[in-house]
Amino acid sequence: MKMSFRAKRLERQNQRLAQASKLNLVALMDIFTILVFFLMVNQSEVKVLQSNKDISLPRSISEQLPTEKVMLTITANGVLVQGKPVWQGDWQQDSSLWLPQLTQALTAELNYLASRAGALDEAQQAVGRPLTILGDAATPYGLLRQLMAICAATEYRDLSLAVEALAPAKPEAP
Repeated sequence: MKMSFRAKRLERQNQRLAQASKLNLVALMDIFTILVFFLMVNQSEVKVLQSNKDISLPRSISEQLPTEKVMLTITANGVLVQGKPVWQGDWQQDSSLWLPQLTQALTAELNYLASRAGALDEAQQAVGRPLTILGDAATPYGLLRQLMAICAATEYRDLSLAVEALAPAKPEAP
């Protein structure tokens, strides 16, 4: 029996549709390769320090990236070392009331952390142990200076202040 032109066309179409569709993986592999390289290149540019929601860091155009160090956080009502509350109180009171307690508590905690980290070699003794201070932009300078002096007395002399990075100003075209 002879098949009509229409029957032949329908049979070819059915055979074509019955075949399993093929997924072109080459294009997907190209996209994923580009994505992986993009993520690898951009991951090293941003460092995020663990921060407290109550703290508004001062702004700076510093280009130096932070490193993992001991974190000293100054909040409106206390001091935390590595997220652990060391001292709580009111900064607005007379410093003779809270400074001795703060000095004792902070010295004890920093000495404990230094003992766990081990002894410093000669090159590190000249610089001291690294520490990053996270303080609100409204933190009084006198308080920062006192905390830095306490840290320096306990081998933590390589001090850094955490800031929120601003984009550098772009020069205007003439």
